[in-house]
Amino acid sequence: MTGITVTREETDSRHGRYVARVAGIDAEAELTFTRRAGDRISADHTGAPEELRGTGAAGALVRHMVEDARTNGFTIIPLCPYVQAQYARHPDWSDVFTTAPGEKPKLPG
Repeated sequence: MTGITVTREETDSRHGRYVARVAGIDAEAELTFTRRAGDRISADHTGAPEELRGTGAAGALVRHMVEDARTNGFTIIPLCPYVQAQYARHPDWSDVFTTAPGEKPKLPG
């Protein structure tokens, strides 16, 4: 779907979120993240309100995070079940994930 805008917001020095907004809909979807050891970021939770279901906003969030990781040189720990499911469908994203598609993620000690 066209008309989806994704931005990245920092909530503090370790946490942030990607926010998706769809033109003409007064709601937002989010993918929250946490900075971990080294150049790793965990994808913690993806949420979309009912108004955005079926618009492609949640998928746009994950794609944006993958592109952000490629551009900015970090890797993603896929803790969020939705991110895990999208990664399983896109094994070509393996260059920016800390696990293989379908593998359970582990947080750095």
